[in-house]
Amino acid sequence: MSQISVNDLTFYYEGSFDNIFENVSFSLDTDWRLGFIGRNGKGKTTFLNILMGKYAYRGSVSASVRFEYFPYPLTDEQLDMSASEFIADIRSDCEEWRVICELSELHEDAEILYRPFRTLSHGERTKVLLAVLFSGENDFLLIDEPTNHLDSSSRETVKEYLASKSGFILVSHDRDLLDHCIDHVLVLNRKSIEVQSGNFSDWWENKQRRDKYAIAENEKHRKEIKKLRQAAKRTAEWADKSERTKIGFDPIKENDRCISTRSYIGAKTKKMQSRVRQMENRIAREIEEKEGLLSDIERTAELKLTPLVHHKSTLVNIRDYSFRYKDAEQPVLNGITIEVKRGDRIALVGQNGCGKSTLIKRILQSAGMDSGLGEFTESGLCETASGLVVSFVSQDTSFLHGSIWDFCEKNGLDRTMFGALLRQLDLERVQFTKNMEDFSEGQKKKVLIAASLLTPAHLYIWDEPLNYIDIFSRMQIEKLLSEYQPTLLFVEHDIRFRESAANKTLELPSAK
Repeated sequence: MSQISVNDLTFYYEGSFDNIFENVSFSLDTDWRLGFIGRNGKGKTTFLNILMGKYAYRGSVSASVRFEYFPYPLTDEQLDMSASEFIADIRSDCEEWRVICELSELHEDAEILYRPFRTLSHGERTKVLLAVLFSGENDFLLIDEPTNHLDSSSRETVKEYLASKSGFILVSHDRDLLDHCIDHVLVLNRKSIEVQSGNFSDWWENKQRRDKYAIAENEKHRKEIKKLRQAAKRTAEWADKSERTKIGFDPIKENDRCISTRSYIGAKTKKMQSRVRQMENRIAREIEEKEGLLSDIERTAELKLTPLVHHKSTLVNIRDYSFRYKDAEQPVLNGITIEVKRGDRIALVGQNGCGKSTLIKRILQSAGMDSGLGEFTESGLCETASGLVVSFVSQDTSFLHGSIWDFCEKNGLDRTMFGALLRQLDLERVQFTKNMEDFSEGQKKKVLIAASLLTPAHLYIWDEPLNYIDIFSRMQIEKLLSEYQPTLLFVEHDIRFRESAANKTLELPSAK
């Protein structure tokens, strides 16, 4: 057991207006299972790269352990190789027998080490790289979003595996995963960084309690400031009035006054003015304290949606439908029957490769949208209601490039409303000046979600919309769907989101 100490850490990207970290100090224990929580773009991955020595910074980071980062970057050449051939290249101290032992804990057979890595599913790739990551000794592991693109079964396996380990930082926005795997949290708040024991739910409960207290204290300070300002104003008026009586008086009406009274009035006025200054100083202290109270409160704006109402009750009708890509040996979909009616919010679930994304693309094509399916054969019925307007969020963000405003113009979106919606999703104004290829993956996903929300539609189809999206924005979107209840067909592996957003669940069987 040892400590990782961060002292006065300051870091900013070249050309950036703001510091990512500024005079940050905290300590971590290398035996912890640490969850790393924060908004998109706040610096989680940046901090991991600082620990890996990739960036220059001011301050100090001291540790007696070596850091290993997940996911390992792989070249195109390595993707065509088997993992057995390249694991020594990505981790020099890696021994294959240890990797095989770790794979057994992940319920995977060692044979996947000897297949071309490119042919493995997302779940198999993740398990191989996690097995390599945990095959060393005395390292502190930096695990960045390990469950993105994994189906529910693979997520469950990874969740149980990580819960049996220790000595890592886990960056994840999956609340279920964080609750199960971690015993401490490192949180990037809006104005501070905190380390706390417990899992995500423990931290969230404490945060809500602290926020409630801060809001109550803020209201108390606000009332106190108002009273002090009123008292200061009255006292200042009294002082001014008293000062004006110091020179000149009517000896008939004010027969009790004489020249010597002037010094008394001056002393009294000076005392009143001193009281005004004391009140103003106290007001300044109250304001400073009040401003600090709300600095870390997460205020999520209420999002709005304008769904269209179709004249038909059934929007998508799929009957005994089978789909096979050209030259494929097996059908991707086999005998599927689905009906999407107005008001349905259907979560499509199933193992990776069962055809969820293919089904979505086929529905988009039926609705007259470009889906990029390529050549295929099909049987059965797959039809959509005539005149159906669909708003789509793709799991792919690689096509995003250029400025936000270029994207806005290309998709016919109102520039002012689009910018306002992105701000409500906590995309900082400085991002508006950058090209989207420089955004984090979470920020790119927010661009796609904002475009979908701004598009009035009869049916919203979202394919893994929450990959890389921060926890607070997930809760924000959950609230939106609960309030507006649009017709929605979506694929999402976040269990908490699925339980909140869906009123129906449809599991697709594996075609194999």
